[in-house]
Amino acid sequence: MVRWQTLFASLLTAALGCSGAESLPSGDAGAASAYLSISPPPGFPAMRVPADSPWTLERAELGRRLFYDRRLSGNETQSCGSCHQQSRAFTDGRAQALGSTGEVHPRAAMGLTNVGYFSALTWASNIVRTLEAQALLPMFGESPVELGLAGREAELLGRLRADAEYPAMFARAFLGDASPISVANITRAIASFERSLLSADSAFDRDQRGDRTAMSPAAQRGRALFFSERLECFHCHGGFNFSDSVTHAGLAFDETAFHNTGLYNVGGTGAYPAPNTGLHAQTGDPADMGRFRAPTLRNIAVTAPYMHDGSIATLEAVVDFYAAGGRNITAGPNAGDGRANPNKSGFVQGFAVTAEERADLVAFLNALTDPRFLTDPRYSDPFGNER
Repeated sequence: MVRWQTLFASLLTAALGCSGAESLPSGDAGAASAYLSISPPPGFPAMRVPADSPWTLERAELGRRLFYDRRLSGNETQSCGSCHQQSRAFTDGRAQALGSTGEVHPRAAMGLTNVGYFSALTWASNIVRTLEAQALLPMFGESPVELGLAGREAELLGRLRADAEYPAMFARAFLGDASPISVANITRAIASFERSLLSADSAFDRDQRGDRTAMSPAAQRGRALFFSERLECFHCHGGFNFSDSVTHAGLAFDETAFHNTGLYNVGGTGAYPAPNTGLHAQTGDPADMGRFRAPTLRNIAVTAPYMHDGSIATLEAVVDFYAAGGRNITAGPNAGDGRANPNKSGFVQGFAVTAEERADLVAFLNALTDPRFLTDPRYSDPFGNER
């Protein structure tokens, strides 16, 4: 087992010991809005943080710089921020992500809105449960190549040690560590920054806080539809983060769910196009074919295209897809009626909506956009156009 895989295994083991004991920011990081923080917004529970990776302002600020530093790719052409752009709620607008070497990822880049509350951190894996462990995948993964650092750990550390600012930043962030610039500390810093990416100031949130003028009448009607038993959207996209895969300090057990929505039914066999077979690719269980994690709907309006493979272009088309109870592909290699997929979730039964109701639903989904989150300078690229 190579060194980064050993590190991944150790971080994964540490994830099993996560607790809420380190949930609060250290010092006065949450005292002023000018600073990064993980203090929960109104209506949000306290965040759960791994005991071996406590959050501090120094780590989060270091992580922000690392997140946007292109030296964290083998050929120095991409950073984490290349596929996770703030203006798009930390997605990239592509149907499939593009790695630093030009290799196309089989799936879309996931958004990072409130990512510190996600209980599963990829589209279809129940193994990667901490942001520290997840950060290793794009850096060192080889199938597909994303940041392209496999076998180049020493080169990466050398780049950072030679920088004018990083040695002091790492020393402050990891006090007492004899060798603070390490792969493990890189992942802890990036994870600390990512936990700071909190979004809770959409029109919906302002309405929840008592501002009855925040949401348009159409959005208010759309909210009633969204949370109705008639449409059942809230079963998979409910709660404070509009997802049924969440973790926080108040939970005894993480809530994690994967769903087959009837997007495909290749050849009428229930299959999904390889390699995107969902949780099935990990478990090998036929019942897991096509099961993917429901992403948060916060800021969903700026994260098009939709679904794990970016195969639905607009929110209007997403509403039509769920109204139909799945997708019927009539020609081509993926032909098959997803509406009849034997593994399809019982919550995807289809529903009838008028044109006005469809528009109201989309208006509500737009009301989940938090403009402040998309422009907050605390989350922005500290290098500007330099990198």
